[in-house]
Amino acid sequence: MTQQATIHDNVTYRPGDGAPIEIPQGPAEVELAPDSATLSWTEENGAAGVTAIPLTEYKEYVENKQITLDSPE
Repeated sequence: MTQQATIHDNVTYRPGDGAPIEIPQGPAEVELAPDSATLSWTEENGAAGVTAIPLTEYKEYVENKQITLDSPE
């Protein structure tokens, strides 16, 4: 199930062995799997962004309110 969320603070992902890349603040979609969370967003230039992060890392971001889940309307 896809959930709407908002990125509020420094949320990063690491592509392969590369340096961490920051996900821009603003709206995002979250799809949860048993071991990961897939985040998707739109960059300022209109490009789509998508990454998967470990579920434990995602839960830390939510606990620290760096990611908040939007309430269904």
